[in-house]
Amino acid sequence: MITVKGRLEIRCSYGAPWQVAHEDSEPGEMPYHIILRGSAFLETPGMGAPRLLQAGDVVLLLHGSQHRLHDGSGFTPLPANTRDELNFSVSANAGTGDRLDMLCGRFVITPPHDRFIRDYLPGRLIVSTSNADQTLNTDTAAQLTNLVALMRGESSAQSLGGKAMLNALSAALFTLTLRLASESNDTPIGLLAMAGHPRLAPALTAIFNDPAHPWTLPELAELCNMSRATLIRQFQLKVGKSANAVLTDVRMTMAANELASTTVSTEVIADKVGYQSVAAFRRAFTQRMGMTPGDLRRSSHVENES
Repeated sequence: MITVKGRLEIRCSYGAPWQVAHEDSEPGEMPYHIILRGSAFLETPGMGAPRLLQAGDVVLLLHGSQHRLHDGSGFTPLPANTRDELNFSVSANAGTGDRLDMLCGRFVITPPHDRFIRDYLPGRLIVSTSNADQTLNTDTAAQLTNLVALMRGESSAQSLGGKAMLNALSAALFTLTLRLASESNDTPIGLLAMAGHPRLAPALTAIFNDPAHPWTLPELAELCNMSRATLIRQFQLKVGKSANAVLTDVRMTMAANELASTTVSTEVIADKVGYQSVAAFRRAFTQRMGMTPGDLRRSSHVENES
């Protein structure tokens, strides 16, 4: 439903004291960090207390928010020198304290789909590949561990084609990190909690597979073998939104894809996502996406031409 592109940008090799600070990202950009060796403190203003990260931890800043990573010593960080290599950049300092080895990159989603991410996924997502007790499915943790090992190896080899390989692995990193988070015992409220809730899976599958169907709460409840009241309660508990709100958001996201990638008329697209009234579709789309269907189509064509 949403195309996510990934790219590895820099490999950091620091000895304490060190610090990496990131300002708010551009719309649709989501930084990520992978701790390969050593440890780091992560500070994300407004998103909880600082977290100690260890080797094997993967961090996604899904809202593109400002954040800071540091060694925790409190000393003035040493300056770092950055050099460009074949497939990415390498940043290193002259610190002699505990060393950090970290991969940093970002995921990119074309606006306005970043609205969906902000509404349904947490701003800060941390998963660990080194502590299987935190997950319900150690197979996913093993897959993510193997993927990180591939990224480590590819970023060390400096081979031809390495940039394309690392970017492809970055896109896979996004999927596996979300999957592992959905299987965690402390999954944050939102789409991940719903995806990891087997009783709600039939409703989620129905909405994504057939968004044009005029789904009713009784129909979705029947699919999940639960009462209407229980379905309403579970959606609010796990997702923080109603089933109708989720359905509308999925419809608008899929409509945005059609508007951006095809020349099909707005009337046809409205029908494909379940709206018999074009006026009603335009109102819903504008309210959800912050722009009219025509505005989105024009902006997408300008980007494609450039």
